[in-house]
Amino acid sequence: MKKSERINDMMIYLNDKKSFNLKNIMERYSISKSTALRDIQSLEEIGMPIYSNSGRNGCYGILPNRLLSPIVFTIDEVHALYFSMQTLNAYQSTPFHLSVEKLKQKFESCISEERIKRLRKMDLIFSLGSYQNKNECGCLEHILNMAIEENVCEVRYTKGEVEKQFYVQFFDITSAYGQWYASAYNFQTKKPQVFRCDKIHSVQRSDKYIAKPLLEFLISSQELFREEDAITFEIGISTKGADIFHKEHYPSMELYHENEKYYIRGFYNKGEERFIASYFAAYGETIFSIKPVILKKLILERLDTIKKHLYCI
Repeated sequence: MKKSERINDMMIYLNDKKSFNLKNIMERYSISKSTALRDIQSLEEIGMPIYSNSGRNGCYGILPNRLLSPIVFTIDEVHALYFSMQTLNAYQSTPFHLSVEKLKQKFESCISEERIKRLRKMDLIFSLGSYQNKNECGCLEHILNMAIEENVCEVRYTKGEVEKQFYVQFFDITSAYGQWYASAYNFQTKKPQVFRCDKIHSVQRSDKYIAKPLLEFLISSQELFREEDAITFEIGISTKGADIFHKEHYPSMELYHENEKYYIRGFYNKGEERFIASYFAAYGETIFSIKPVILKKLILERLDTIKKHLYCI
């Protein structure tokens, strides 16, 4: 391992520690005492708050510091991180207190003027696709923290025109088309449920139910969301249909490629009929087969509703 790589790894290794001794460094990196001392001196020179404690064991302390110690990135890594930040612009809310513009300024402060000019030109030319969504999620940070801490929550949520109260434990946060969604276990129904985060008005810790271990929820969606009376389906689609699937699909469905044909297989629970029919109606002429027949009927009814609406315009 080169010295620059070793110093970078050492910063990450020591970042959350309060103290360490020389022997730790020597054994971890298979280096001599003199090399370890020089490396520690290098860490001090680049700003890591290390101080030495006298004694035969060569103990060192690290001052409390909320800022991450400097990490060395290659220029390609800087470019990748810089443009990854662009995707955050699609969201009205994030669970982090940040400004993309300020993050950009911090990146630019670490590179040369020549690199900054090149980066800004790349910014004009290169962009990452995203969907703008202006729905604000005021509780997103609370949802994330409650999930991490494995807390039961009392949630106020608007469903339709009515505000409802739920007792849940959040375990997953995802985004689609610029919109945030949170999956949670509903203690009242004893089933998992997906919430649109912008419709959540308040999240408060609750002791009404006993929280479950997070690992209990980290199983496949097929196991987690499928109910006993769920209906299985198989939709045959063209290559164009496969492209639609890749752009938007749900955890309850999977794409298979067999004999040069594509099939979407999955399930939907009772009460999700309108949702699943609307989803597959968007596939239009890319569909060549539908099972079961009841799903075909639902899709045709959905298309007929759209047709009648368009005639009335």
